[in-house]
Amino acid sequence: MRTLPVGPDALLVEVASGEEAQALHADLLRRRAEGSLTAREIVPAARTVLLDGLPDPARLAAELISRPVPPLPPRADGTVEIPVRYDGPDLADVAAHWGVGEADVARIHADAEFRVAFCGFAPGFGYLTGLPARYGVPRRSAPRTSVPAGSVALAGPYTGVYPRSSPGGWQLIGTTDAVLWDHTREPAALLSPGTRVRFVPVAPTGPAT
Repeated sequence: MRTLPVGPDALLVEVASGEEAQALHADLLRRRAEGSLTAREIVPAARTVLLDGLPDPARLAAELISRPVPPLPPRADGTVEIPVRYDGPDLADVAAHWGVGEADVARIHADAEFRVAFCGFAPGFGYLTGLPARYGVPRRSAPRTSVPAGSVALAGPYTGVYPRSSPGGWQLIGTTDAVLWDHTREPAALLSPGTRVRFVPVAPTGPAT
């Protein structure tokens, strides 16, 4: 673990892995809820956690370095289910990279239980972990200038769902009608760090006849 001061009242904590960052984030949230930690914001990323609004960052830094990060606890609330049509334009490329058939990509992906490691890129975009390491895929060599909202995508160890149309270089394996970000909803984001997620296959919608 490494700690770095960020301004007068913030601290960036760097750990060895994404799993450890998730565990640290969950532990810090628990401590704040119990009243043993004062922090205005606790924001996870791939291998870091940023704490802002600390009364004494140096003291917390020394404390964190001296204590092990407890294991990631099970989340108390339920799992968010996201219906997905496995009809993405990169499905065949992902199947070839995995050495399986296209139907197997859908089965493997839907059988996994995901957890939101952190959020970023765009409002409502969560970086989900849960696939075994052997199913990591590279980003596209040439990013698309426009990826449709609701695209279910893979890159490296992560799964993500594009909350709105935007450029992107992830491998697109499916689509969903789930609304990832709605500013009129409370909370606006469907996914937040720590949320457990399952993708539920649904039949593709064919053209009207």
